[in-house]
Amino acid sequence: MRKRLLCALCVLLLVMLSGCGREKEEPADSKLVLGFSQIGSESAWRIGNTKDIEEQAGAYGIGLMLENANQKKENQIAAIRRFIAYKVDVIAFSPVVEDGWENVLKEARDAGIPVILVDRDISTKEEGLTTCLIGADFYKEGVMAAEYLIRKVDKLGLTRVNIVEITGTKDSTPMLQRQAGFMATIAGDERMNVLESVDGDFLKSRGEECMRYFLDKYGDTIDVVFSHNDEMTIGALPEIEKAGLAPGKDLIIISIDGGQEAINVLKEGKINCVVECTPKLGKALMETALRLKNGEGVETVIHPEEQVFSDEMDVSTIAPRGY
Repeated sequence: MRKRLLCALCVLLLVMLSGCGREKEEPADSKLVLGFSQIGSESAWRIGNTKDIEEQAGAYGIGLMLENANQKKENQIAAIRRFIAYKVDVIAFSPVVEDGWENVLKEARDAGIPVILVDRDISTKEEGLTTCLIGADFYKEGVMAAEYLIRKVDKLGLTRVNIVEITGTKDSTPMLQRQAGFMATIAGDERMNVLESVDGDFLKSRGEECMRYFLDKYGDTIDVVFSHNDEMTIGALPEIEKAGLAPGKDLIIISIDGGQEAINVLKEGKINCVVECTPKLGKALMETALRLKNGEGVETVIHPEEQVFSDEMDVSTIAPRGY
């Protein structure tokens, strides 16, 4: 009897031990956790980008730690350090500017956490601090804006075109690359004359201020306004009208983003061209994060497909933008 009881206890103990072993091998919560630092909520584009990332995280069953940096690099650096301390699986962020990220990214690398850039690129002396960039081809956007302008000038038969440029945040990737693409494309065209470029910081209020400054300085000699985003463009339009000029007619207006408000104004004829820059990057971000967690390789650059909306097309056919 005592031997049978002892055998039974041994079997029970082995079952319990084997159960404990399986618990360690298959943790109950194996959900991927993604830490994402967003620049801010300065525009409809940025708000749409945040919404898309939140929705796609839910669709893919990914735990999302999202922080809003309110346009400050120091807030983003602090957020990334919090993600590292929390031991997230993957870090993603949209950098305010290109420079000054080496130290915090080395900390992420030392912690074994891969980093994805979203929307904007960075500049570092050391390579390999990030795994990939998911975002628009900003240089191509500048090229597409310039190509539209050349077609428009050809159609109107203009021999001299004075351009003012409202740029995005100084030293940010979209500002640098959109400007570079635009300027490179018009460089060989002697009709094109850039009067001045001013930093509008991607803000509606700054677009208004920049346009007021341009009009005070150059008046009705301005033929073209090239604005790096819809918010600044929308801010500039009332100033043009206050000066007694008709945007879209007296001045050629070119914008970038493709948000619903700008498309509505394009349909009204007050904007001539809007180059799309889609904020819907969430699906690509989630799929890339999952591949990284699984130890799979990823493309170093992932660009979405984008298009141009302009007065060259039937604008009534443009579908709702969703942002």
